This record gives sequence, C-alpha cells and structure tokens, in this order.
Amino acid sequence: MTDVTIRPIRAGDESEWRRLWTGYLVFYESEVSEEVYQTTFARLLKGNEGVDNEYRGFLAEIDGKPVGLVHFLFHRHCWKVENVCYLQDLYADPDVRGQGIGRALIEAVYKAADEAGSPDVYWMTQEFNKVGRRLYDRIGKLTPFIEYNRY
Repeated sequence: MTDVTIRPIRAGDESEWRRLWTGYLVFYESEVSEEVYQTTFARLLKGNEGVDNEYRGFLAEIDGKPVGLVHFLFHRHCWKVENVCYLQDLYADPDVRGQGIGRALIEAVYKAADEAGSPDVYWMTQEFNKVGRRLYDRIGKLTPFIEYNRY
C-alpha cells in the first residue's frame, strides 16, 4: 500500500475536492449544478465540525496531494438505538487506483463510525463498478437488498 494520509476535508480544499468529486460524478455519468457543489461542500464542512445530521468527508493524500475522497453521514435507524453510517461517495484518482486509497478511506469511515458509537456502515454501488466491487467484497459484506427510487 502507498503511504497515504487520510484527513477531514477543510475549507481550503474546495478546488481539489471539486476536482475529485467531479471525477466521481463523471464515473457515474452524472452531473450536478453549481448550487449543489456549493451546498454539498458547505455541508461537509459543517459535518466535519460536528454538526449533527450533516455529511462529513475525508480526503486521501499522497505527498500532500489529494488523490481520493469519501463522504458519509450518520443517521437514525428504526431497528437500532444507535445511529448508523451511510457511506455515500468514494473516489480515487484513476492513476492511484490499486494502491490502497479506497481501502484506507473506507477504513477511516469505519474508525469514525466506531468512535461515534455507530455499529453499522453501509453503502451502495452500481453493478457495473467491477473494480470497486472487488475491494468491497474484501472489506464489506454484500447484502441481498435491491434499491428502488421514486419515479
């Protein structure tokens, strides 16, 4: 594994965060408005300051350069007393994939969940994400759930 540093997203990270999140959105053939970029970044900063019910985020760095990101959220669950953790976005620059960046980011979320007393971390991916799923099969458990969305 490459020597990687994982740290919370900070206010000065907006341009690198935007570059990485844009890469993530392109991978999933999606795009968002400027308003969503601005709102999401503001929410990440609030969450990293400990504001409840806001997204949090980490950046992965190699030699001080951001090369990956993860966004996650703690929320209530009807079947548990404790909050659970939803890992929403995970991305590593294509030129550093296979070097442990994704694993390090997921493990950082696992650690944050443990520190918050959250017993479960879950995420979704698209079926075609074969490279990501190879990692997920090693670090998580595939469930039988199928996602539906409103028309």
